[in-house]
Amino acid sequence: DFGYALRTFNPQPYKGAPTLSTSDLNKAVLESQYLCYIIKEIAMETGSSVEKVKEDASRILKEMSHNLQLGFIRLMGYTLNKVFKRLYRSIYVNMEGLNMLQQAIQESPVILIPNHRSYVDFLIISYILFTYDIPVPVIAAGIHVAIIGGLLRRSGAFYIRRAIGSDKLYWAVLLEYVQTIVRTGYAPLEFYVEGFRSRTLKSLVPKLGMMDMVLEPYFKGEVFDITLVPISISYDRVLEESLLALELLGVPRPKESITGLFKASGVLQEDYGCMHVNFGRPLSARQLCEGKINWSEYNLIPRNLPQRPTAETQDCVNWLAHLIVRTQEEGSLISPWSLMACLLLQTPFTTLTEEGLQWHQLTEKTLWLRKLVLDFGARLNWPDSEVMSSTVALHHSIVHHKEDRIYLVQDEDPARQDPLSPEEGVMRMAVVVLMLVSYRNQALHVFVRPGILATAIHITKNTRKDELFSFFCFLQDVFSNEFIFIPGRAVQDFEEACSLLQKCGAVHISQQEVIVLETGLEVLSFLQKLLQPFLDSYQPSFLHRLNIGAAWRCGD
Repeated sequence: DFGYALRTFNPQPYKGAPTLSTSDLNKAVLESQYLCYIIKEIAMETGSSVEKVKEDASRILKEMSHNLQLGFIRLMGYTLNKVFKRLYRSIYVNMEGLNMLQQAIQESPVILIPNHRSYVDFLIISYILFTYDIPVPVIAAGIHVAIIGGLLRRSGAFYIRRAIGSDKLYWAVLLEYVQTIVRTGYAPLEFYVEGFRSRTLKSLVPKLGMMDMVLEPYFKGEVFDITLVPISISYDRVLEESLLALELLGVPRPKESITGLFKASGVLQEDYGCMHVNFGRPLSARQLCEGKINWSEYNLIPRNLPQRPTAETQDCVNWLAHLIVRTQEEGSLISPWSLMACLLLQTPFTTLTEEGLQWHQLTEKTLWLRKLVLDFGARLNWPDSEVMSSTVALHHSIVHHKEDRIYLVQDEDPARQDPLSPEEGVMRMAVVVLMLVSYRNQALHVFVRPGILATAIHITKNTRKDELFSFFCFLQDVFSNEFIFIPGRAVQDFEEACSLLQKCGAVHISQQEVIVLETGLEVLSFLQKLLQPFLDSYQPSFLHRLNIGAAWRCGD
C-alpha cells in the first residue's frame, strides 16, 4: 500500500493547459473581466465600495475553492487502498473507456459526469485515475465536514453552498471559478448532473445549473470543444442501504462529522460484494450541439458580460443532460439481486413474511428474467452458477434463506429480549421493504419503455399502433419526473419498446397493429406489475386534484 501511494505519478494533462497553481487559478478568477464587471455592478446597486465587494468575493472564493496537493492525493490513495480492500471483493474498471478518457484529456477540456448512489462515488473516480496515471479531477461537492472536508479539499474538492438563492455575488464567483477551470483545461472537472445522491437508487431527473455553466465557454467560443464523459458506477451492495431507507421514511440524516465517521467504522466488518465502474465513450459537445445553437446570439455580446441563456440554449442543455443520464443507465451493470428484488416485490407480502417463497421458484423465475434482460440488451453481472446463493447471502440484512425458503428479515437483533412495539415492527419492516425496492430500482431503466407499452396494452385493451402510441406518450408525460426520457424521442422510445417486446416473443408487430401473443402473456404481466406501484402512487394525486378542481367549479 505504501508502494502504491508513493509510486511515480506522471499524468499527461490537456496539451493546451497553462501551468497554474491553486493560487494562480484563484487570482485569475478574481481578476477576470466578468467578475470585475459584476463587482462594480453590485457596488453601484448596494452603495458599497468596489474594494468591499471585492473582499466579499475573495472570501467566497476562499470558502469555495479546492487546494489540490499531490501529497494529499497520495495519502488518500493509501487510505482508500486499505478501506476498499476491506469493503469490496473487487473493483472492476473497463480499460477501453479508461484509455479513451486518457486520450480525450490531452485533446480538450474534460467534464467527468458519474451517477450518484453512494458517498463512495465521491472518492472512487479520483482513486482510479490516480491508479492509472490520469490527471485527478477537481470535484464539485455540496458538503464540508470538519477535518475530513479539509482533506477532501486538498484532494480536489471544491465546495458549493446548498442554498445560494439570489446571492448575485456568490453566483458570479461560482460561475467564473467553474468556467476558468474549463477554459484553461486546468484539470478534469467532475460533478453529478443529478444534483443529489439518489436515495432510491433510481436515476434522477438532471439539474441543469452546473451543466449550463460548464458548457457556456463552448457556446461563447472560448474553447473549441468540450468532452463530456458519462460514468456508470454499479454496486452489488450499497454502503448506505439502510440509511437511504430511513431517509425515505423521514428519519433525519445523521450529521456528517468525525464522530459519525468513527461510529460508521462497523461497515468495515461487512461484505459489500463488487463495484463496477464503466467509463463511457467520450462525447463531443461540438458534435452533439451541431445545428442546435444559434451562434450569432453569442457573437453580438462581449464575452466578459453576463448573458442569459436563450430558450434554444436551455433546450439544448436539457437534452444533453438527459442524454448523459440515459447513457449512464445504459452503461450500468445489472446485478442478480436487482432481478431477484423485482420478483420478490411481485410476491404476496404474507408469503415473504410468514410462509416464505420456495427457493426453487425464485431461482427458476430469476433465470427466466435473466434471459429477458439479455434479450433487452442490458449489461448483466452473472459471474458463475452459484451467483444466486452468494447474492442472497450478501444481502442478509434484507432476506434470509431457511429450509429451502426465502423470508424477509423481520428482526435484525436476535439478542433482543423484549418484543417489538407495533410502531417499531412497522418501521423495521418498512426499512427492509424500501431497501428491496431500491435494489429493484437499479434495474427499472431496462424495463421502463417496454413496461409502459405493456401497461398501455393492459389498460386500453387496444391493438392499434396509433392508439397505443398516444397512450404511451401520455404515460411518458405522467412519469417524466420518475424516469429518464430524452426530450423529443417519444417515437424512438415507442419503436424501441415495440422492438424489444417483439424480440422476446411477447407481441407481433405489423404496420398498423401490436398483437399480443399467447407466449408473451407472462412477459407482459411481469412488466405491467413492475410499473403498477407507480400508477397506484400517482392515481390518488390525480383524484385529489380532480376533486379540488370540481370543488372550485362548484364554488366550495
